[in-house]
Amino acid sequence: MSTLWPYLIPPSIHGDDSRCAVSAHGHRITFADGSTVLDADSGLWNANLGFGNTAIAQAIAHAATEASYLHSFRFENTYARQAADNLIAVAGPDHYARVLFSSGGGVANDAAMKLVRQYQGLAGRPERNLVVALRGSFHGLTFGGFALTGEDLGQRVYGVDQRLIRHIAPNDVDELRALIKHSGDRIAAVVVEPVLGSGTIELTEQYIAELVALRDETGYLLVADEVATGFGRTGTFFASQTWPSPPDVLISSKGLTNGTCPASAVLFSHQIADAFTRYDAILTHAETQGGTAIPSAAISATLSEMHRLDAVVAGQRVAARLAEAIDDLVAHHPLVTGAAGRGCFRTLQIGRRGGPSLGPHGVAHLVAEIRRAGAIVHPGPAGIQLVPALTYSDAEVDELITCVEAGLTSLISTARSQARG
Repeated sequence: MSTLWPYLIPPSIHGDDSRCAVSAHGHRITFADGSTVLDADSGLWNANLGFGNTAIAQAIAHAATEASYLHSFRFENTYARQAADNLIAVAGPDHYARVLFSSGGGVANDAAMKLVRQYQGLAGRPERNLVVALRGSFHGLTFGGFALTGEDLGQRVYGVDQRLIRHIAPNDVDELRALIKHSGDRIAAVVVEPVLGSGTIELTEQYIAELVALRDETGYLLVADEVATGFGRTGTFFASQTWPSPPDVLISSKGLTNGTCPASAVLFSHQIADAFTRYDAILTHAETQGGTAIPSAAISATLSEMHRLDAVVAGQRVAARLAEAIDDLVAHHPLVTGAAGRGCFRTLQIGRRGGPSLGPHGVAHLVAEIRRAGAIVHPGPAGIQLVPALTYSDAEVDELITCVEAGLTSLISTARSQARG
């Protein structure tokens, strides 16, 4: 057995060569057991441009040779400066002013919670220390991000402190209003994923409009956690660019380096930046690998490749073909009860029409059968998530759907055999 302890799988399946990747090119991954399969998970929702992009690899190699380790810990470096400028340019320089780099989505959520609480203190409202998130949300597994996460993933077991966190239901305007009425003067920020990663539940236009209106009325900050939805994943460069007004803080990660380097970014508004500048205030957040030269070079190269490949438009084409196939499955397949999500971030809900949804064991079985048919998909609550790269061809979308249909057929056959047996 391998000495490696991989994430989120039981020790009984550690060391399995069918789970040990050897190489990845384009949209396919080769494993140590010799199998090569179509990846419909974009790595882990992050290789939005597919695997092996030469321009990004060359930028990383150049930075590794010329800059090795240049950091942003009480210093700056030109790579991080350039990456920040490039990010602000695509996010919107009229609204966003500064970028704090981090090393992952969970840590970026930690930093954002520090940022919003300190801002409220600088604004003369230190009593505003509650942070609100949504039930069913995922914001990482660091202690801060884990506290914010709205799924029960064992926070009590690990002693995660959630006393200054509140969770409310997504898309429930009445519950949002009730919380603001009861605790609005204590809320530092509301943090939302535009599309919740667990189940790809999209926030409605009405709910987002209410979040924005209550923000403007009561003074909390609005944070968009776009770790998963950024970089063209949902049809625009950032999902929050379709909102009636931009969030005060935008968190980006996964697609930020096309999955090549650990990196994340916290973008914040002129309003927040001006408060810190006015008081010459230091935000107590720093990381050894945050804002270093190599991931910064990868960020700039990824942004350049996004533009060169017109990746947002390419992703829209992939999403349209995927949506057509999903709509057909929902309309005609006996096990597909619905769908959720947006763009290239979709969920197929599986079960019997009028009956129970597919449970965790059934989801695992379906994922395995789709893998056997030739594609990797992501398990979701009562279904599977389809997260193809923005650069898929039409033929690859069709291949993915064929593999999904094969997995569903196997699920039906297994159920019939069990019923006979």
